[in-house]
Amino acid sequence: MTTTDRRVFLFLQGPLSPLFRLIGAELTGHGHSVHRINLSLGDWLHWHGTGTHNYRGTVEAWPAHVAAAMERLGITDLVLHGDRRIYHRLAAEEARARGIRVIATELGYLRPDWMTIERDATSTGSHFPEDPDHIRRIAASVPQFASERLYKGSFWKVAAPDVIYNLSNSFLWFLYPHFQRHTIYHPIVEYGAWIGRLMTESRRMRAIAGETEALVASGRPFYVFPMQLEGDFQIRDHSPFSGMADALDTVLSSFREHAPKDVLLIVKGHPLENGLERWPRVVPSLAEKHGLAGRVRFLDGGRLDALYAHAEGVVTVNSSAGMEAIQAGLRTKTLTPAIYDIEGLTFSGPLDAFWTADFRPDAALLADFLRALAGTVQVRGTIYSDDGLAAAVTGMAERILTNRLNAPDAFVDPPPRLARARAIGAPL
Repeated sequence: MTTTDRRVFLFLQGPLSPLFRLIGAELTGHGHSVHRINLSLGDWLHWHGTGTHNYRGTVEAWPAHVAAAMERLGITDLVLHGDRRIYHRLAAEEARARGIRVIATELGYLRPDWMTIERDATSTGSHFPEDPDHIRRIAASVPQFASERLYKGSFWKVAAPDVIYNLSNSFLWFLYPHFQRHTIYHPIVEYGAWIGRLMTESRRMRAIAGETEALVASGRPFYVFPMQLEGDFQIRDHSPFSGMADALDTVLSSFREHAPKDVLLIVKGHPLENGLERWPRVVPSLAEKHGLAGRVRFLDGGRLDALYAHAEGVVTVNSSAGMEAIQAGLRTKTLTPAIYDIEGLTFSGPLDAFWTADFRPDAALLADFLRALAGTVQVRGTIYSDDGLAAAVTGMAERILTNRLNAPDAFVDPPPRLARARAIGAPL
């Protein structure tokens, strides 16, 4: 298909940003037809007017509704952000059954200046290859990877759209009475927790910086386990764990039995943690349960790079922090098949063997992996700055218009990580 072939796009929920509306305008400007289904008032606020439709029914009735819309409108392409959200997952199933392309977007695998755009699915469902030789071939055919940061993000670009979206959905819920949000906490509860966190942030950051300095000065070797958010789909759908406490329990059990006795494990809180999980209490309690009270420390935030400069290695479920660890040259173990879980980049043996393994990521393969990833399923840009948004719109629209998703040669079917994920119990 070329840019001259008329296509009919159906957009579902995008990120909390004008991104999808602006991409839709680009596609319309090239002569294609664009539709959008709004599932909530927050969706409507981001994009309404010509070509938009409202769905106020139940999740149970959604598959039939979206299937009928696809057939009535003659949809050729379905575009969605976060392919494991319940509405998106069900719509994608209906689209695939009808031979309709699924275009999935996410925040970038390469943070912070990139966006992800893939054919069919992302993360564990991604069709990006995992074979090192295949990755090397792609790298030889795409431009060099540019690592310098271009865009400065704004706190208000993150916070304001989130607050407006969630509060409008909460207070005017009756306009879309059956809408099911994909987050696990009610927004009012989460914002209340965030206010408390922000009020103590300066004091917490000073304390964490002091703890990190003391840790480094002690000279004791340590590993890092970066926490992920409890509502992260990488935990909920792409892993076998019921939550982060379950994952941490697995890591602590292995650490107790197989890590050298003089080594520490640093559990680092996620920078966007809202405090509702009470990790400063839960982590020490789990450590005590495993007899590791003196060997496990929790840092409620802080800078990863300050830890990575001195760490022995990193264990993660499936976090972008793992990608950062590999780029820092650290031995890294993922507990699920992450996009960067490539033989030669991550430790491929069992977790029990990781603590004493003699392994470091292959620097040449890493360079090829970053180059191949950036050249096929990543686009420069961000939703958190005006110039970054403009770049993302241009780059993502161009990939869609020229049908260069996962091109060149970065589409492997079936998704190469999916069988491994299912084998360990991920509910995919």
